[in-house]
Amino acid sequence: MKKLLSLILVAVLALALVACGGDTTSNNNSNTNTNNSGDNTDSDADSEFMVAMVTDYGDITDQSFNQTTYEACKDFCTANGLEFNYYKPASDSDEDRIASIEKAIDEGYNVIVMPGFAFGPAIKATAGEYPDVTFIALDVSQGDLGDDYTVPSNLYCAVYQEELCGYMAGYAAVKLGYKKLGFLGGMAVPAVVRYGYGFVQGVDAAAAELGLTDVEVKYCYGNQFSGDADITAAMDTWYQAGTEVVFACGGGIYSSAAEAAAKVSGKVIGVDVDQAAIIDGQYGAGMTVTSAMKGLAATVKSTLAAVLAGNFAGGKVDTLGLVSDVPEENFVQIAPTTQFNDSFTADDYKALVAAMHAGTITVSNDITKAAADFATVITVIDQGNIK
Repeated sequence: MKKLLSLILVAVLALALVACGGDTTSNNNSNTNTNNSGDNTDSDADSEFMVAMVTDYGDITDQSFNQTTYEACKDFCTANGLEFNYYKPASDSDEDRIASIEKAIDEGYNVIVMPGFAFGPAIKATAGEYPDVTFIALDVSQGDLGDDYTVPSNLYCAVYQEELCGYMAGYAAVKLGYKKLGFLGGMAVPAVVRYGYGFVQGVDAAAAELGLTDVEVKYCYGNQFSGDADITAAMDTWYQAGTEVVFACGGGIYSSAAEAAAKVSGKVIGVDVDQAAIIDGQYGAGMTVTSAMKGLAATVKSTLAAVLAGNFAGGKVDTLGLVSDVPEENFVQIAPTTQFNDSFTADDYKALVAAMHAGTITVSNDITKAAADFATVITVIDQGNIK
């Protein structure tokens, strides 16, 4: 009898151990990411939110929209114990962006973050079909969605007043002593055009204040958001003819401006994020005069915080710009790495922002005009599209 009881006890203990081992394996697998499209941040078991970011035509190393959005999402999710992943579409097409969004949803992600105007058609195809999923879109305007599109309550879109930080960059450049400037836009989409027109207005205002009549801005678009040999060749002609600094506005197109600038010790102005580290690191220390920046990270983190707190306010396209006379509190600004000097100091910049916030200085966002229409004392040489 004792032997029989011992055998029964051993069998019960063995079954218990197997059961415990099975539970441990299950828990480990629940936090393992098997999707090769991105990386995964472990989540709290009780969290109801899983965040996915979908890249546009770029990737998370572009030193611009995608990378900034990715890093902001990951930082927020890590700090708050939320599962996070990113998805890169197979190609630059609406179909593949839609496929990536749907894949993320199929895999359980219920907060989708999308950076860039290219997501307009993909949003229209998915947001209404998945009412229980929260969609956050950066730089997607009503025009990108269609004027007849009603923004659903599960979608929040943020656009920015690029003309304001473009103005700041142009104003600063002239105050810092530059007279021969250039604007190299990516594609002539509204956001890029607003940057350019704001830049021209800032250059013109600073020149007028200084009593200068010999300031010029060469103006063109590369017709793409990346640099190449043709665009670099065009920038070579600018710099070699005396252009001192070029505002390179559009994703990776800065590479062509920087390559040309490096040959003649020229300067570059970055865009969207503070690009000083990447431009100076790759092309030469001190090349980046400033960067005209949008508050992408601030938008991501504040919107995700609202989602987490149950305060998500969707159903609208929000225009973000100046909310304070303190520069770093705004959604548009120039970089803290700006090369201030005695002619234009950090305090001068603060005074400029305060005047803009108070409405003493106004900047037009009318993109139906031509760049030259904003020139009163400067010369604008519009060269159209390079490609």
